[in-house]
Amino acid sequence: MDPQAGPPPGMPPFSGPARPPMTLPNGQPPWVQQQQFSAPPVNGHHNQQQQQMRPPQSGPYPPPPGVNGPPPFMNGPQKPPPQFQNARPSPVPVDSPNRNSPLMMGTNKDVPGPFSGPPQSQAGFQPRPPITMQQPFPNSQSPFPGQGPPPPGVGSQGPPYLQGGPPRPPLNLGGPMQAPPMGMPPFSGPASPPQAPPGANIQYTSPSGPPSFSNPNQPPTSMPYTSTPSAPPAAPLNQPVAISSANYGSALPTPASYSTPAMHQQTPAPQQQPVAQQAPPMANRYPPQNSAQSPVYPSQQTARSPVFPQPTTKSMDGLTTQMGSMSVTQQGFNRLWGNMETYDLMQMRNILPPTKVEAPRVNLQHSFVDAQNCSPDIFRCTVTKIPETKSILDKSRLPLGILIHPFKDLSQLPVIQCNTIVRCRACRTYINPFVYFIDHRRWKCNICFRVNELPDEFQYDPVSKTYGEPTRRPEVRSATIEFIAPSEYMVRPPQPAVYLFVLEVSRAAVDTGYLKLVCDILLEELDNLPGDSRTQIGFITYDSAIHFYELAEDAQQPHMMVVGDIDDIFLPCPENLLVNLHEDFELVRDLLAELPNKFQGNPEPSSALGAALQASFKLMGSTGGRVTVFQVTLPSLGPGALQPRTSGGSKDASPLLNPAIDFYKRLALECSAQQVAVDLFLLNSQTADLATISGIARFSGGCINHFPDFHAASKLHSEQLTRCFRRYLTRKIGLEAVMRVRCTRGLAIHTFHGNFFVRSTDLLSLPNVSPDSGFGMQLAIEENLSDMQNVCLQAALLYTSSKGERRIRVHTLCLPIASNISEVIASADQQCIVGLLTKMAVDRSQSSSLSDAREAFINVAVDVLSTFRATQNMGGAGSGLLAPHSLRLLPLYIVALLRHPAFRASSNVRIDDRVYAMCQFKSLPLDSLMQSVFPDLYPLHCLTDEGALEIEGKVIPQPPRLHLSAEKLDSRGLFLIDTGDSLIIYVLRNINPALCRVLLGANSFEAIPDVMTELPVLDNQDSERMRAFVNYLKEIKPYPPPLQIIREDSKYRSRFMQYLLEDRSESSLSYYEFLQHLKTQVK
Repeated sequence: MDPQAGPPPGMPPFSGPARPPMTLPNGQPPWVQQQQFSAPPVNGHHNQQQQQMRPPQSGPYPPPPGVNGPPPFMNGPQKPPPQFQNARPSPVPVDSPNRNSPLMMGTNKDVPGPFSGPPQSQAGFQPRPPITMQQPFPNSQSPFPGQGPPPPGVGSQGPPYLQGGPPRPPLNLGGPMQAPPMGMPPFSGPASPPQAPPGANIQYTSPSGPPSFSNPNQPPTSMPYTSTPSAPPAAPLNQPVAISSANYGSALPTPASYSTPAMHQQTPAPQQQPVAQQAPPMANRYPPQNSAQSPVYPSQQTARSPVFPQPTTKSMDGLTTQMGSMSVTQQGFNRLWGNMETYDLMQMRNILPPTKVEAPRVNLQHSFVDAQNCSPDIFRCTVTKIPETKSILDKSRLPLGILIHPFKDLSQLPVIQCNTIVRCRACRTYINPFVYFIDHRRWKCNICFRVNELPDEFQYDPVSKTYGEPTRRPEVRSATIEFIAPSEYMVRPPQPAVYLFVLEVSRAAVDTGYLKLVCDILLEELDNLPGDSRTQIGFITYDSAIHFYELAEDAQQPHMMVVGDIDDIFLPCPENLLVNLHEDFELVRDLLAELPNKFQGNPEPSSALGAALQASFKLMGSTGGRVTVFQVTLPSLGPGALQPRTSGGSKDASPLLNPAIDFYKRLALECSAQQVAVDLFLLNSQTADLATISGIARFSGGCINHFPDFHAASKLHSEQLTRCFRRYLTRKIGLEAVMRVRCTRGLAIHTFHGNFFVRSTDLLSLPNVSPDSGFGMQLAIEENLSDMQNVCLQAALLYTSSKGERRIRVHTLCLPIASNISEVIASADQQCIVGLLTKMAVDRSQSSSLSDAREAFINVAVDVLSTFRATQNMGGAGSGLLAPHSLRLLPLYIVALLRHPAFRASSNVRIDDRVYAMCQFKSLPLDSLMQSVFPDLYPLHCLTDEGALEIEGKVIPQPPRLHLSAEKLDSRGLFLIDTGDSLIIYVLRNINPALCRVLLGANSFEAIPDVMTELPVLDNQDSERMRAFVNYLKEIKPYPPPLQIIREDSKYRSRFMQYLLEDRSESSLSYYEFLQHLKTQVK
């Protein structure tokens, strides 16, 4: 049968072996026309490749309106079908492989069948039958190097994506057999022509410039009645597209026993582009490099095959392979009418976009289309459309919740100072851009719908100096705003900034060398501590006794007083333990210079942390403030003393995730009541039972920083502590804060996540709030929302600035309503879902077990993909593993979570490291959390200016992000991985000496130092590009993370390799194996 000819009417296209040819007496197939017409365009786009019309597909949908006349495969002359007019922007992406298909037309109708039964259980971590993670490949070879045998059910023919030539040797980064370089064809013979990745030649600039941080010591500049609206979020530049079976197979090894299925042997190779339009070979992976400006190395001159997803070939076979048993007609209807794009995760090898994953845009109704919604960097919901009923939410199997970063550093923040802050009289909601103005004198609350009066002051617009235009006020033009509160918002005068430093000086603590490092940093940053003329400071040291320091104004030097009765602690003197920083500045400096030498050689091994914390509470209780504790060993004396805990030989370490005693939690609640927050710096080399002592920080609104195996002699350790502690001392601080989140009637908050104490049902007590803290809340739908068009959530943070001003920061988020399951799934925010799931999983690990939390992650992926499959009415085992565009990365993120130290099923993870990772998941903002879950991997060996950002006159290259897999590593290059709190550059052994010389200043791979923490400043363009990119990554973070350069043969190699999360390990499946497992579970 001619592969270019279509099948008879009613027959599926090329499914199974070819049927015997059907011919007429004249020898022609019965569907050949006397006249041939080109395919009708979709939204004005013609198909240039297809020369014959595809026969109609059977399906439940009639032809869409506007397609007149009989189908083109009928005999006899026919009128050409009418052209579609491009009257509106096309809902089909330009780079879609099926954009030109003549079958992409139809309607979208809900199919009630899959959800006609009773509602399913609530989404999230609900009980379900356990899923046994069996090794899916028991007896044969893996489709990925070093990742186990192929999936069951794959015979000698092999799956359709395993083809492309003879087998490739397995990846071996450390041995003589090297992996092919990234993008290189894994076999000899003709390769596919090079194609530039989607958007490779697109130049773009940051819509709002680089993120800038406000002065940590100053509140945002007051801008009365004015605000600077931010630019709308930029649309994603590169959308992932389907990859052809030929390109996909060429990147995978094909076992010798596999044979290529006949259906895929018919797939023609992509047509060669005209020479004038072809990009240079490097454009297959990166933007083209200008050879006139930077050298081209021999390792960069070899032609490479594409790494990013490429469009499928436009033949019938390629389309059939891509869609599997999915209804092509239904796919066309979904694309044509703007519904969800569907991805087959088993075929989409490179599902990760090369650029940053942007937050989904919230599309409001026409009445609020011009209103500025809250930035997703501050306020996000797991869905951008709220289900109108609880039943729809339950059937969608998605968790419903919000993540908020309320005290984020902002460079543009409208600050309002007025006599009257306009609020709803019933629910106390602050006026915002989403209220309803009945007239110039009245407004309706968007939370409780009560009608309120506007004060006369609100009628005045100071910009135009006119009355009667309340809609021009900054309160109703910005979704994030800050008020300077009048005296009615104060129950006492604003407290001053008070800082107390509590330092362990036991033998083990002194041996680490941290004391001198911390005192030196404090000496440098004393002038930069947030505060005003009332700022106070004090110091306590402890080992088996508690040491207080009297800093009397008339004294010549600090005076140390020792209290040995740690079981009944008391203050040795009532005054001069906390002193004014500016009045006693010299005494404070003398004490910091003297402390490291005072305890040098201290033989005392014990630590009385509990007594030191009780003394701190007695000292700070009357004023409130911040206590900073440095702990190195396990508390062993006095109140709160602990004994080392072990799992007793059990593989389940879940009991160790909960506190052994409640002493630290009870003390934290007492501190919270007196506006005292405790921050913990843990620098232990042995177990310190962080699960127990972390309660003092978690329930007092503090933060936790962990530096395992710290020693000041290590340059990497000292640099990491120095940068973190410097940021901690100088960042903005909010004192005696409370936060409340209000939501539209019908929604309710039922669970809170973060470091705080819930003072009432919805009021969070935050003695201190920092710009590095995030919070999460789970929502429930209590009433039907079908009579609403939008719902709103508003977070209000009342705090005292370090300058003594009482301020209120308000964030308002407005979301539309979804009336069916498909809308809810299409509106999912996959990163926000992952952020909320991690917080829920931490609670599950502590209340149940770690294995239950891991199983719950898998259940979420299975439930969501099963629901999506049901909504699309795409049954059948041959349909692949289908996912919508909004959730296409969810399985990848879940694989990363299962490998994260917080949830990894391995006895090699130390219990304090696991607890710290869980504490971070509960309190990190979403952007930092996602960086920790799924780090960014970049190639550094061919940076160019194409697609670069320009910030303050500097050109910042933007290399593509790569999958976290060893197969993406070119043995002749160098790569950078960004984990959020560290940057690691990994240099492979076959790097070109010229590249090594211009980037690292070494003549060869062997000449690179074994310990290298800085990039050399070299006078060449390639070095400047790399340093500009690395410095950019440092500047966009709260504090610059330390950099480490590691050779492939270094003993520190595992620090980099542990982040290749998509590869198989001893205790976890690879990403592809995980997809195979999901496919067997999704029904």
